[in-house]
Amino acid sequence: MTTFDHEAFWSARYRDAGEEYLFGTAPNKFLASQAGSFGDGMRVLSVADGEGRNAVWLAEQGCQVTATEISPVALEKAAKLARGRSVTVDFIEADILNWDWPQEDFDAVVGIFIQFATPAERPRQLVGMKQAVKSGGLLFLQGYTPKQLEYKTGGPSAVENLYTAEMLREIFADWEIVLLHEHEDTIEEGSAHIGRSALIDLVARKPL
Repeated sequence: MTTFDHEAFWSARYRDAGEEYLFGTAPNKFLASQAGSFGDGMRVLSVADGEGRNAVWLAEQGCQVTATEISPVALEKAAKLARGRSVTVDFIEADILNWDWPQEDFDAVVGIFIQFATPAERPRQLVGMKQAVKSGGLLFLQGYTPKQLEYKTGGPSAVENLYTAEMLREIFADWEIVLLHEHEDTIEEGSAHIGRSALIDLVARKPL
């Protein structure tokens, strides 16, 4: 069985975008709506952060930000964005499906549209994210629901990679679910996420 090469796939997409940012340079709308949860000195991990739009925004909120990304092409663009916006982010080249996740190191962990993981890979991904959050800390997740396949405005084409409320309730059954919201919205995130979209937002708090 051939292993899918995530680095080559994403590097090609980011390279093909040229000087443009594939998902834009503004923060994700859901993440920005949670601005009140972030503040000076918070340690935040942004997972599979791409070209830096979310990590840079988090740094602008005063957070100490670490961002992982598998594509060196994306990391170069992310570093350029951070310099241009006069913030510091600790960018790490990492495959989060095969990464030595930190243990309770962050006040918050953020995963925005990280649905490249298959059902077999997803537990490793989400368990790692949960592990990295300090007791009492928060995890933020936004993704697409299966209805997104009707819209075709972004995200994976495999329904099994998409999130349902039932799935997230089960995965975070041992945490406090602060927000779990399925909705539709029109989003404009660069050229890759544009148009009507079927979304699901999660904010969960790790028990003390």
